[in-house]
Amino acid sequence: MQMLAHLTFGFYLVLVLGGGMVATGTRSIVRAFAGLLVTLVGVAGLYFLMDAPFVALMQILIYIGAVSVIIFMAVMLTMASRGERYETPLKTPRKKILSLLAGGVMALLLAGMVTKYPIMSSMSPRGVPVSELGAALLGPYALVFELISVVLFVAMVGAMVAVYERRK
Repeated sequence: MQMLAHLTFGFYLVLVLGGGMVATGTRSIVRAFAGLLVTLVGVAGLYFLMDAPFVALMQILIYIGAVSVIIFMAVMLTMASRGERYETPLKTPRKKILSLLAGGVMALLLAGMVTKYPIMSSMSPRGVPVSELGAALLGPYALVFELISVVLFVAMVGAMVAVYERRK
């Protein structure tokens, strides 16, 4: 059973990292969007592995469902109105080096934090009842919960602004 858990974690890890690499490394905006979707599915799977089905379903509904549809509509409407191909210009070698440097610095900072402050956890996750999660979301984590709606609102406004600017 432990081996299956490790394999499943590895599968979702490959989805998250592979999708992220496709999303950030491709020239095609449509392929980048597909990479984003794969990454979001992998994150939802990781939530399921952590025995947080409610959070995983919210990940699927909010990000894979709502935000992805808004991004897809914005991409299709802005590109179709210009009559252009769905490709972005090539990155310069300087930009690639700076991107790798920024990512490396963040990875080193994260690795330093994880080694300095290790996470204490048990081998199996503890299931949290939805009522307890709801009380936490409306109590100490109310601001974070409201920020999710702000993300959705900003995505909608961004899509509308992008379409409006292209139609001028």
